[in-house]
Formats: sequence, C-alpha cells, structure tokens
Amino acid sequence: MLQISWLIPLFPLLSFILLLIFRKSRSEGTAWIGVLLTGISLVLSVGIWLAVWQGDEIKTEGTWFHIGERAITMGFEVNPLNALMLVIVSLVSFLVHLYSKGYMHGDERFPVFFAYLGLFSFAMLGLVLSPNLLQLYMFWELVGLGSFLLIGFYYYKPEAKKAAKKAFIMTRIGDVGLFIGMVLLFWQVGSFEYDDIFASVQNGEISSGMLTLTALCIFVGAIGKSGQLPLHTWLPDAMEGPTPVSALIHAATMVAAGVYLVAAMYPLFQASETALTVVAVVGGVTAIFAASIGLMQKDIKRVLAYSTVSQLGYMMLALGASGYVAGIFHLTTHAFFKALLFLAAGSVIHAVHTQNIEEMGGLWKKLRLTGLLFLIGALAISGFPLLSGFFSKDEILASTYADGRYGLFWLAVVAAFMTAFYMFRLFFLVFTGKPRGNQSKVHESPSVMTLPMIVLGVLAVVAGYLNTTWFGTFLSDYLAKGPVELPHGDHHGPGWIPIVATAASLLGIGLAYLIYQKETLSRSWLSRMFPGLSHIIYNKWYVDEGYDATFVKGTKGLSKLGVLFDRYVVDGLVASVTAGVQGLAKAGSRLQNGQVQSYGTAAIFGLVILLLIVALTGGYFS
Repeated sequence: MLQISWLIPLFPLLSFILLLIFRKSRSEGTAWIGVLLTGISLVLSVGIWLAVWQGDEIKTEGTWFHIGERAITMGFEVNPLNALMLVIVSLVSFLVHLYSKGYMHGDERFPVFFAYLGLFSFAMLGLVLSPNLLQLYMFWELVGLGSFLLIGFYYYKPEAKKAAKKAFIMTRIGDVGLFIGMVLLFWQVGSFEYDDIFASVQNGEISSGMLTLTALCIFVGAIGKSGQLPLHTWLPDAMEGPTPVSALIHAATMVAAGVYLVAAMYPLFQASETALTVVAVVGGVTAIFAASIGLMQKDIKRVLAYSTVSQLGYMMLALGASGYVAGIFHLTTHAFFKALLFLAAGSVIHAVHTQNIEEMGGLWKKLRLTGLLFLIGALAISGFPLLSGFFSKDEILASTYADGRYGLFWLAVVAAFMTAFYMFRLFFLVFTGKPRGNQSKVHESPSVMTLPMIVLGVLAVVAGYLNTTWFGTFLSDYLAKGPVELPHGDHHGPGWIPIVATAASLLGIGLAYLIYQKETLSRSWLSRMFPGLSHIIYNKWYVDEGYDATFVKGTKGLSKLGVLFDRYVVDGLVASVTAGVQGLAKAGSRLQNGQVQSYGTAAIFGLVILLLIVALTGGYFS
C-alpha cells in the first residue's frame, strides 16, 4: 500500500491540468472533476495512514543529479507525522472542493477556481511527502504560488490584488530564512536528507552555535508561512479571497505548513535550547497579540483570521515547550474546527451578502443548521469541556507548565480567555438578538455546502479523543513510532490545569453573554476604561502602519536616492567622459581638413620641435 503513496499528490495535479483545459467551459459540472480526484487522494491517504498506524513506514528515493561526489535525490517518505498530515490536508481539501461547488455557483471563472484549488492541494501534499529539505523547499514555493492565485482570484478588485501581492512578498521574506538554513545544513552535513541531518545532530558533528543558527533560520521560514509575529500581517488580508480559500489556507494547509516544518525538523530544534525558547516565546506572544486584535474586529472573516494566527501561536508555543505531541494534536483539532468556522461563516455570507457582523444579528431562526455548527466550532476553539479544543489546549498548557515556562503558561491562559470572549462575541452578534440588516431573502445554504460542515462538526467534537488519559493516548503512541523522541512535556500536567483552562473558557463565554446577549454590561466598557489602548487594538497595534512608515516608505526613499545618484552622479560621469572623447575627436578632426598647406605647416613645426629637443639635450648620441 505504501508503495503507491506518490500517487496521492498526482490526482489534484491531474485535476489542475484537466480544469485548465476546460477553463472556458460554462458548465459547473466541471467542479466534480476536482471533487472526484481529490476524493481519490483522500481515500488513498486514509489507507496509508491506517497502514502506518500498524507500524509500516517507507522511504523511496532516486538520484536526481550529482554535485561533485554528492548525489541529490528525489522521492517520497511516509512516516507517522506526514501520514497524519496527508489525511488532514486531503480531507479538508476534499470538503472545501465539495463546499465550493455551492459557494462559487454562478462565478464566470468557475473551472479556473477549482484548477487553482487542485494546484494548491498538489503542492501541499507534495510538501508533506518530501523526504528531504530541497524537495520540501520546491513544494514550499509552489504552495506560495497557489496561495497567490487563490487569494487574488478576484483580480479585478484592488484589495484582492494587493492582498495577494502582500501574501506572496511577506512569505518570501520567511522563505529566504528557510533557504539560508537549508544551505547552511548542506554545508555542514553534505546532504539535504532528513535522516542524514538528524544523524549528524545526534553524533555531535555540528557545533552548538551552528545548530542554533540553522534552527532559527528554518524557524524564520515557518514564521512566514504560519503568520507568526512579525510576519503575520499578510494572513488577515488574505481574507479578500473567496471564503472556501480562507478555509483551505487558514485551517489545515498553508498556515499549518510552518508548524509541520518545525515538527518535521524537531530533532534539530531539540538540540538547541535557545532555538526552542525562541519558538516558545514567539508562539506565546503571537497567541495573545492576535487574540487581542480579534476582540474588536467587525469583519466576520477577519475575526477568524486573527483567531488562526493566535491558534498557530499556541502550536508554536507547544513545540517550543517540548510539547511535540501537543503541537501536532492541536494542529489536528484546529484543522477541523477552524475549517468548520470558516465554512459556516461562508454560509452566513452567502445568505446575507455582507461580512460586517454589525449588519447581521438574529440569524439563528433562519440559519439553524449553520448556527448550530458555528456554535460547535466556537465551543471547540474556546476549549469548552469534552470538545476537541478542550483536550488539545489542555495538552499545550500542560506541556508549557511542565517545561517550566510559567510566564508563557499564564500568557496562554489569558489568550484562552480572550479566544472564548471574541468567538462568542462573534456568535452572539451574528446569530442572536434582533436583525440589523435586510434578511427578507435569507435562507439556509444548499446541502452541497452544509454536508461538509456537518462532517467537520462531528470531527470538531470527537477528534479530541485521539489523545486523552480517559480513553487512551492514541496519538502519543502513534507518533512515538516516528523519528522524534517524545520529550517530557508530552506528559499530562497537574490536575488543576484543566480546571483553570475551563474557568478561562467559561469566563470568556460568560462575559461575552453579558455584554452582547443580555446587554447587562455596556459594549463600550473597554474603550471607556482604556481609550488609548482600545484605539490601538482597534487599529491592530499599528503594525501595518509601522511597516509602511519604515520598510515601505524607507525603501521608496532609498529608491529615489538611487535614482538621483544614478541620474546626476553615474550619468554625469558617463556624460563627462563622453563629452571629453567627443571634444578630442572634434579637435583631431580639425587637423584632418584635407589641405596640403596645413599638413606641411604641421610637419615643419614638428621638425622644428625635434631640432630644438636635439639641440637642448646635446644630441641623440651624447
């Protein structure tokens, strides 16, 4: 079974090729090409995962080319980590394809959209199967291209074009770090292979300083893809793409690639305590930073986008706190409940034709199924007891506490409170209260859209039971079969941690209920108590403005100086040399006037000068 793993990415690639061929077709039946071929990838992925669960693994490579005596290989590898990722990516991709059949109804570029989905899915599945850093980097860049095309799908909208360019450029900044780290590792090890790199790390063949440097460079790549501080600003702007794209990119695929990269290279990070600390601090600060911005956003998709940034910070915090299983566990549960939330948000937008939550309200009666599924997703991400997010967040908090990072632990608890608050602020403003817009034509989405949401809703409830002390630590046991030695942080912490996490969740939900449902407390209490802070948070901590004032305007200023230097210094020097040569040429041309008298005069003057020289020096033979 594992020998055919390489076929999994090829079916979405085939979908991309076929749909480009039929890109001018008006038939929306072309969507079934993408749905069918992605479904085949899903079936194969599940079969591969079940085989790996039984203990099977495979690595197959062939020589691509040689650099001197060193062979550069290409192939595929299946281990516990990437087998799980194959299922997550292919499942979410399949459900997004199916959902898009209804959501994109009537779009004139219908086949092109599904072609882009196929290209993106191919790139992500290829990335996951890569057995070495070079091959991963190639698919890594292809994922960036796919995201650029999907985010900028509505290319006629200036905001979409700007968001696509921003995502492409900012993730490229991170990719430079990954490329540098990859080259440094090849310099030290002489190979891009994971196994060779890990063996060199284990044998102490790389100095501690170089270990830290290479790990941090690779982490820079993860920061870019996973939207961590300070390269996070592209991710909320990516909401300009169609909502199914948001679900695909921000749930289980592109943004998860950064977390997957750190997990795949975890033996390298384990060898450097400094690198782990950087990962943990960046993750913890990102979690609470993004959560604070989510408190005051009015666009339903942007609230979910900042929620994604925050949850990815949680995953990075877990990995940095030696919580390898906790990070992968939350990546898995997050893929389901965040995809559910985005698809449910798309169902709302499809019904009311606005993304502004201030223009919604009272939708529970008209969108009962969507409302129920959104509620499940909101409860899961808030860490409500017995839902998937409760178990995975508990693992993260336990790992952080067990690793002795108590400041980051309490930071994560506060972020959990904020998450519960802004998610239920969103829920109450959208689904409860009185309607604040025209809802005369509001109706539930078609079954092709609700069916994927139902599947994700079930998974958002049950996925947490993959790793609990109540029913069994199945995920921990499964990942223990892989190349990563599970660190101590994956043990369950003190019994009071779930109580604290639950209290933070319930407190956030309760506060949102009092403000936005019962209206016992004023909605403007924060702005009245902390007007300055409230204004800063509303404007997203002015990070974009800071980048514009420094990097953007600074780059433009340097460019203008470069233009002036080129125009007046470089061009001036060139013009001076040109004028000098032209002057000499003109002077010479005057001597060549064709008059014999002039030539005779010049010859006589030359002879006189020679005679004077001979006379003054005493003769040639003196």
